[in-house]
Amino acid sequence: MSARPAKREPSKAAAIFEDADATLLDLVDNILTKGVVIDAEIVLGLAGVDLVYVRLSALVSAADKMRRVLSQ
Repeated sequence: MSARPAKREPSKAAAIFEDADATLLDLVDNILTKGVVIDAEIVLGLAGVDLVYVRLSALVSAADKMRRVLSQ
């Protein structure tokens, strides 16, 4: 008797991308409305020696949303 794997509900991002009617404009609108944080690290190295380290942190959101958050 084999057990059935539990069904996983799709994430919100998957629901946005799987929608057949979603366009790039819808995606950008959703990102600006809700906001997104980008945090990345890049290390370039050669022969086990780290040569370049870059860290990126960015907050992408609509300006009116940020004004409301900062004024509270």
